[in-house]
Amino acid sequence: MSKREDYESRTEELLAPIAEVSQVEIYDVEYVKEGSDYYLRAYIDKPEGVNILDCENVSRALSEALDKADFIPDAYILEVSSPGLGRTLKKDKHLQKSIGEEVEIKLFKPIDKCKEFSGILDRFDADTVTITEEGTPRTFARADIALIRLALDF
Repeated sequence: MSKREDYESRTEELLAPIAEVSQVEIYDVEYVKEGSDYYLRAYIDKPEGVNILDCENVSRALSEALDKADFIPDAYILEVSSPGLGRTLKKDKHLQKSIGEEVEIKLFKPIDKCKEFSGILDRFDADTVTITEEGTPRTFARADIALIRLALDF
């Protein structure tokens, strides 16, 4: 397990009881370096959507828990937020909740000179993701997918 994965896993363990008390679910936790700064981001959600008070309460409680556990030696910026409307679907649980929703898929390498596809998420397994584009099913190898996110319709 990498340092990043360890920090994310341990943070998620600390966050679990906080999320339960706050009546939110953990959508994702990520530890990333952007420029010269490290960020520890916790994304929370609930059916009716999270508000600023939810984020503030979870952030305070998580900050205290992280200070006590003190397992991240680097200086980092803690952010707690909603995953947003055009949320990235990284985990199987994200894909499962999004079956029947319109998604956008971006590939690492083009297929027929195209790297971006959109359609209704039909199904997925360990190796593939299938969407329906204008009535036609299209299956992609998960290894070829750079990004899957919910489509935004304005």
